[in-house]
Amino acid sequence: MTSIRQRFGSIGTVIAALALGVASAAARADIYVLVEKNGSVRFSNVPNDPRFRLYHREPTEHKLKDVAEARNLRNPGDYRLRAPWGRKIEPEVLANPRLARKPFQEQVVEAAKQTNLDPALIHAVIVAESNYNPNAVSPKGAEGLMQLLPDTARRYGVMKKEIRQPEKNIKAGAQYLADLLQMFDGDVRLALAGYNAGENSVVRHGNRIPPYAETRAYVPRVLNTYDQLRLR
Repeated sequence: MTSIRQRFGSIGTVIAALALGVASAAARADIYVLVEKNGSVRFSNVPNDPRFRLYHREPTEHKLKDVAEARNLRNPGDYRLRAPWGRKIEPEVLANPRLARKPFQEQVVEAAKQTNLDPALIHAVIVAESNYNPNAVSPKGAEGLMQLLPDTARRYGVMKKEIRQPEKNIKAGAQYLADLLQMFDGDVRLALAGYNAGENSVVRHGNRIPPYAETRAYVPRVLNTYDQLRLR
C-alpha cells in the first residue's frame, strides 16, 4: 500500500531495487522510471522524456482460463485463487513445501483455509507489502504485514490497536483479498490492483488496472513472487 518512491529511501536503494525488479519481472506492460539530478524519482507508463528507463513490464501469462480448463488443474489457484466450484482449497496446496520455512506460515495457512486462498498468494502479497515486517507502517497509515489501512481493518473486525498483530492482520488482509477476487470474478490481476489502489479505482477505470505507475508495477511484482512460491 505504500508508494514505490516512499518504499525505496535513498538513490542507491532505488537503483538496487530497480535492478532487482527488472531482473525478476516477467516481460510485458511498460512502466518507466526517471531519477532526477536532485534524487527525486518519477514513475510513468508514458515515457515522455528520453531520460526515462524501463522499470518493468506487466506479464500476460496470468490471464484467466476457462472454468472448464481450471477444473482439471492440480492447483486451481493458478487461475482462480478463490475457486467458485470448491468450498475448500486442496490439501496439497496448503502443504506446499516451498512455504514450509516462510515466516508466519502457520497464520497464513489458517487464513488460507478460512478464505479458500492459495497461501502462496498471501505470502506474495506480504512480501510486496511489508517483507514480513509486522511493524511496518506506510506514510499513508497502512500497518502490519499486509499493510492494512484502519478503515479496511475495521471492515473485517480488526481494531486500530490490533492491526499489527500478525494473526489478525493476515486474516483481515486475506479476507479482503478474497472479497476482491470475488468482486472481480476471479481476476487475480484486478484483485491485486484493487488491493493496492482500492477497488473503487479499479471500477472507475472500467474494471481495468488503474493507470497508476505504482499499481502497474505492484501487480506483476506480486504475481512474479507468487509464481516462485506456488505449488508446481
